[in-house]
Amino acid sequence: MATLGIDGTGQRLLRRLNPGPGGWQVGLATVATIGVALGLSALLIAVTGGSPTASTKALYQGSMASPAAWSTSLLYVAPLLLVAVGACVSARSGFFNIGQEGQVLIGALAGAWVGLRLAVPGPLLLVLVLLASVVGAGVWAGLSALMYRFRGVNIVVSTMLMTFLAQQLISFAVNTPWLLQESRLGRGTLSPQSNPVPENARLASLGDYPNLQLNGGLVLAVVVAVALALVMARTRWGFRLKMVGLNPATARHAGVRVGALGGIALAISGALAGLAGALLLTSPVGTNRLQPGMSLNIGWDGLLVALVARNNPLLAIPVAVLFGVLRAGGSFLAATGVPSFLVDVVKALLVLAFVAPPVVIGMLRRRRLADQPSTPTTAPPAPTAPAPTDPATGSAPAAGSAPATSAAPVPGPRTTAPPPADPGDAGTAGTKDAMEGRLA
Repeated sequence: MATLGIDGTGQRLLRRLNPGPGGWQVGLATVATIGVALGLSALLIAVTGGSPTASTKALYQGSMASPAAWSTSLLYVAPLLLVAVGACVSARSGFFNIGQEGQVLIGALAGAWVGLRLAVPGPLLLVLVLLASVVGAGVWAGLSALMYRFRGVNIVVSTMLMTFLAQQLISFAVNTPWLLQESRLGRGTLSPQSNPVPENARLASLGDYPNLQLNGGLVLAVVVAVALALVMARTRWGFRLKMVGLNPATARHAGVRVGALGGIALAISGALAGLAGALLLTSPVGTNRLQPGMSLNIGWDGLLVALVARNNPLLAIPVAVLFGVLRAGGSFLAATGVPSFLVDVVKALLVLAFVAPPVVIGMLRRRRLADQPSTPTTAPPAPTAPAPTDPATGSAPAAGSAPATSAAPVPGPRTTAPPPADPGDAGTAGTKDAMEGRLA
C-alpha cells in the first residue's frame, strides 16, 4: 500500500471495500462518478454564463416533455443502437472497430445509389436499399480485415483512416452531376447533395404528429440487438467469438480460425453501421438525401454507447435511449444562451463516469494484492517411526532406557517346515496319477 501514497485511513477503507472488478463496489463508485459528472456539467454551464436549472429544463422539454419530443429522441435511438451493437460484436472478438462514422456514410452512399438508380415499385425498393447499405458497409469494413490479414495493418488504425476516405467519397459523389448530385431545376444553383429517395424507399412510422411516432427503424434496431445478444450468448459461434477475444492463441489451438472469425465480426460491425446510415437516409431523422454531413456523429456516439454498455447488446438499448435524449434535447440549449456543444462535454463526462469505476477499482485491487506480504509455506512434518517394543513384554521401553535388542534364538532340534501349498499342486498331482494309469 505504500506505493499508493495514501495514509492509514485510506488503507483501512480499501481493506473494507475489498475492491473488485464487479459487484456493489463498482455500482456505488459509478453512482458517485455520475454525480460528479453532473456537478461538473452544471459548473461548466454556470461558467459559460448559462443557468444550470434553465439548461436542464430545456433538455427535458426538447427530449421528454411531450410525445413529439419523445418521437424525436427515439428517432436518434435507432441508428445509435445499431452502431453500438455492431461495436459490441467486433469488440467481443478482439477486433476493435472505430471507423463507424465512415461506415455509416458508406452505407448511406450505397443505399442512395440503389434507391435513385433502380425503378422498383412497392416496398421492395426499401428492402433493396437496406440490403445495399448492409452489404456496402460490410465490404468496406472487411477491407480493414483484409489489410490486417495480408499486410499486418492495425485494425484500429485502418478503420479510423478509412473514415476520412469515406468522407471524401461522399463529397465526390454529391458534387459530381453524373454520379449522385441533385438534378438541376431551371437555373437554380446545385447543392452538394443528392435527390431525395422515393417515397416507397422510406421507412413508415406509426402515429401522427403531435402524438407519439414510432418509426420502423426503431423496431428493426431493437430486433437486431436482441437477436445478436442471443446469438452471442447461446450459440457455438458466440462462444468461439468470445474465445477469440479472450485468448486468440488458445482459440487457434482449439481449432478456431481466428483471422476468419475476427474478419467476419468486423464485417458484421460495419454492416450494422451501414444499416444505421440507411436509417438516416430513409427515416424522418434526416432530409432523405445523401449529404456530406448526414452522419451527424452517429458513428462516434454509437461507439460511446457500446463503451458505456460494456459491450453488452441488451444493455446498449437503455444507454442508446439516454444518448438519444441528450442529442434531441441539445438543440433546445440555444434558447437558454448555452452553446450546444456542451452536450458533447456532458456525454464525454458521462462516458468517463460509467467506464472509469471498474477500471480504477480493478487497478486498486491488483495493487492491494501485490502489496500484501507473502505468507511462508511450512513444510509438512516428517513422519516419525513407531516406538520399538520389548519382545519379552510386548510394551514400549521406559523413557531413558536403552532400546532392547532382539535376543539370539536358543539352539534346539531343527525341524524342517513343509513348503507352503501351491493352489496348482492339486491339479498337477491329479494329472500325474492319470498319466501313470495310462502307462500301466
